[in-house]
Amino acid sequence: MRQLSILLKANAQLTVLTQFFPPDYAATGQLVEELTRSFCRNNIGVHVFTGQPGYAFDRQEAPRQEIVHGVRVYRTRTSRLWPRRIRGRAIGGLLYCIRSFFKLLHPHYRKALLLVTTEPPYLPVVAYIMHWLFNQPYVCLLYDLYPDVAVTLGVVTEKSLIVRFWRWLNRLTWRHAKAIVVLSPTMKQRILDVCPEASGKIEVIHNWADPNLIRPIPKADNWFAQQHSLDRVFTVLYSGNMGRCHDMDTIMAAAMELRGEPVRFVFIGDGAKRQQCVELAQRLQLSNCLFLPYQPRQNLPYSLTACDLSLVSIDRHVEGLVAPSKFYGCLAAGRPIAAICEPHSYLRGMLVEGQCGQAFDNGDGQGLAKFIRSLREDARKANGMGERARSYLMNYYTPEQCAYRYLQVMMDCFVGEGVLAPVYVSKAESRK
Repeated sequence: MRQLSILLKANAQLTVLTQFFPPDYAATGQLVEELTRSFCRNNIGVHVFTGQPGYAFDRQEAPRQEIVHGVRVYRTRTSRLWPRRIRGRAIGGLLYCIRSFFKLLHPHYRKALLLVTTEPPYLPVVAYIMHWLFNQPYVCLLYDLYPDVAVTLGVVTEKSLIVRFWRWLNRLTWRHAKAIVVLSPTMKQRILDVCPEASGKIEVIHNWADPNLIRPIPKADNWFAQQHSLDRVFTVLYSGNMGRCHDMDTIMAAAMELRGEPVRFVFIGDGAKRQQCVELAQRLQLSNCLFLPYQPRQNLPYSLTACDLSLVSIDRHVEGLVAPSKFYGCLAAGRPIAAICEPHSYLRGMLVEGQCGQAFDNGDGQGLAKFIRSLREDARKANGMGERARSYLMNYYTPEQCAYRYLQVMMDCFVGEGVLAPVYVSKAESRK
């Protein structure tokens, strides 16, 4: 991979809008933080406008303004009205969008390229308004596709006025964006199905995990595994959001199938379906299930490796609407992966390419249980899958590799605006 060098004609400025950012544990916020650090290292001035911790956090407040690794972070108040309900998150997201818009009206921010995420999902509309008012360029980073997610989950109907209006706004924002970044090929196809004129500006850039932060740790040397008595039992781990888009039923079905066997299911995180899983485990007396809260970032190297198998799940009909970022942390942990997803999911191709796990249809709890038994009985097979998972990440999905692709997208946008002149040099030349 060539080293990307940027020669400045003027100060290249980037303003990033995302409702979630550390110390919030939301995966999207952590990914954006790592990405903005990379931009700063490549001589791009970065401002992040975000909210106070409001999704997954262990402290209520963070500094309203601070500089973190060269990134200037500005935080606005966060609404915590019904934070676990869709209605409450919608209100909080709307308030964040309004505050973001007024922040961007300052002349200083009107000179910057905007990078807007879909946290909250209607945030790209703010970028389009700034483009309409001041011809400000913007890039859309799409983590989820709304309103399609809401339609699939039954929150709104396909023919409702709000859905038709929202989709019209989506097409409008996509047509005027400088670039659109999506997380999977299936997500790209979803966009092309409704907005084919955006085909020339869509880039598929997968998420990543930091192999220096998360690296394989034997359970015998892992304090987290020992603290929760996981070092002497085959452990199956689901770590992250247990939300409406995640298939938890298949996992719980496998736990029921394996009750009484030396297998422990560990659930770390929160979300709309967590309490349902807790109540089911209590009602059926599933003593093989352990539920833990979100872990601080410093604990991730230990919590993600306190297992023998990692789980990733996507519910029916949401393929291409969301992309599980936890998949890449599982690769970094060097553990086999079981993915519960639809037959056409891109995750299946990745598991085959990496030879690091197996995919299961939604509802196939028995198949998942059989796979777990096979790994428990064949440590060599499990270890081989784990080693290949780690190698797969190192070859394709490190922060440096993915950030390089983002930098190329940003570079093209800056060059188009007359801000930068690109110069590509080899790694050897860059060391001189």
